Amino acid sequence: MARRAKQGLKRGWTTGACATAAAKAAYTRLLRGTFPDPVEITLPGGRQVSFALAVEAAGDGWAEAGVVKDAGDDPDVTHGALVKSRVTLAAAGAGVVFRAGEGVGTVTLPGLALPPGEPAINPMPRRMIAAAIAEAAATHGGAGDVEIAVAIPGGEALARRTTNPRLGILGGLSILGTTGIVIPYSCASWIHSIQRGIDVARAAGKAHLAAATGRTSERAVQQLYGLDETALIDMGDFAGGCLKYLRDHPVPRLTLAGGFAKLSKLAQGHLDLHSGASQIDREFLAGSMATLGAPETLIETARGANTANQVLALARQAGLALGDRIAAQARATALATLAGATAVEVLVFDREGEVVGRAGFA
Repeated sequence: MARRAKQGLKRGWTTGACATAAAKAAYTRLLRGTFPDPVEITLPGGRQVSFALAVEAAGDGWAEAGVVKDAGDDPDVTHGALVKSRVTLAAAGAGVVFRAGEGVGTVTLPGLALPPGEPAINPMPRRMIAAAIAEAAATHGGAGDVEIAVAIPGGEALARRTTNPRLGILGGLSILGTTGIVIPYSCASWIHSIQRGIDVARAAGKAHLAAATGRTSERAVQQLYGLDETALIDMGDFAGGCLKYLRDHPVPRLTLAGGFAKLSKLAQGHLDLHSGASQIDREFLAGSMATLGAPETLIETARGANTANQVLALARQAGLALGDRIAAQARATALATLAGATAVEVLVFDREGEVVGRAGFA
């Protein structure tokens, strides 16, 4: 996954922006009798953008509009999904009330920006929708008292491909977006998921979290400690994003789990483990083998190895605890970044989920 939008890649729109456009179109239909198509909304940064409507429906006291989400060139799970807002007139003084429609989840665990029981429509999309309703009310003479049900048909199935179930958001997707704009291949959404996962785990009173670089290491560390889903953090390549957030929101114990290649980068002090930001350093690995007493011929072979895992295999064949050394150095990087009270261990796993290196809790 690339770190930032590449030149020429098309940006897209968040589910929050789509829901806002649909809500404004539906409320305008209630006030003036016709749907605006396209409908124009104002994003949080002040930019005005227009959306074509894919769905228009109305009845006694309600109207519904839908927008097909275009995520641009980002591999977003909701690209092409229909985002609908059904607006129903409410009693005077009700303001804007939000409901979860089909495919939109409900918060069930504490620790998120919304309390349990609330529809998973995040704070910024709520503000965007409320502002759009107020604008339509001012333009067309409405009171702005409405109930809005946001739906994404098929969203419950799509949500299984996200971190929502682990965060306790059940029944569907979240309505997201802080700017209204999707930046292709942005790391922001992944780091956001890491942070929310930590928030939920802390709110649930979890004293031991495990942050893993991939599925194999995550499954292995979960089985090792019997951790439940709430205690698992899908860190991916974003060791820095995870550790820096934990520095400000600490937990008693943290296990970092990953493959040898990824954790060798952390051992060198790299906090972004993606290949676009840091590379496998065979000279570093060869030097580590030298420190462990490897003969010069083996060190030279390590320098010419094709992969980090090949270096590890050479070390294991020679009886050298290279995995343990890399784990210890990665642990030192983590402790320096955390700079706090969190106790850390690092577990290095091979592709079969077996431990090949360990630096335990101090």
